[in-house]
Amino acid sequence: MSIHMHITAWALTLVLFLVAFGLQKAGKEKGQKIVHMILRLFYLITFATGGMFVHYLISSYLVETILKIVFGILVLGFMEMVLVRTKKGKKTSIFWLLLIVSVAAVLYLGYSLPM
Repeated sequence: MSIHMHITAWALTLVLFLVAFGLQKAGKEKGQKIVHMILRLFYLITFATGGMFVHYLISSYLVETILKIVFGILVLGFMEMVLVRTKKGKKTSIFWLLLIVSVAAVLYLGYSLPM
């Protein structure tokens, strides 16, 4: 198992999120629903591949690793909140802001930790 699998998983998760959001905005409900379900599968894959590396880092970089885990989970949650609230016609601006901040924090922590 390599770090490349985790990077591929989260990159595909971000792409699928943007595709699902674009389909939703375009009014393509059936396509959006399919992509959203695939995206939910990639949430699990991203979480699982990230979990495989926790034991390597947690002993040496406890605080940074825990922060990355928390922000990673927040990213997945905010993605879901943006899609669901957009579908329901509710305001999403605060969730977009929180998503962007969380992605920036995860990327910073992810690339500053060794591996």
